[in-house]
Amino acid sequence: MGDPVSPLGLFWTVFKSSLLSSGGMGNAPIVHADLVVGGLATERQFSSALAIGQLSPGPTGLWVVALGYALGGWLGAFAAFLAVSLPPLLTLGVAALYRHADEHPAVEGLVWGLGVTVAGVSSGTMLLLVRSEGLRAIPLGIALGALLLGLHGRAPVFLVILAGAAVGILGR
Repeated sequence: MGDPVSPLGLFWTVFKSSLLSSGGMGNAPIVHADLVVGGLATERQFSSALAIGQLSPGPTGLWVVALGYALGGWLGAFAAFLAVSLPPLLTLGVAALYRHADEHPAVEGLVWGLGVTVAGVSSGTMLLLVRSEGLRAIPLGIALGALLLGLHGRAPVFLVILAGAAVGILGR
């Protein structure tokens, strides 16, 4: 790995990715590109943080706090927490403006386009994680099984993750 991640650098990466995503794990592709591809974090740190975020109580978007801790201890965790918390607060002002223009065709198109984009980015994140495993049958099966269960919409995310973890343990 390269140089350690400064708290300010971590804050900027998480803040930027959170501003450009829709919440939850939508910021994962940007964080991955900046920190993992940039050589500041490992795939294992990134994947572990995603898993911790899914298994922990509370919003899944807080997965970056686990990554911040892995990269910079408590100061890194705090920087990531602050960075992921600010965009929703800024959104409150945008929401007030939206209430005045929500039926305008351009605004409806914007919201629709953002939704489709989020679906594409989430799919891209899944493909990145599967590809990092080398397109072997077990990780591909886990990813496809999780995708199908997610499309079904009735399986609790926690149980889907536990099932994937169990398959991963048995398949290694």
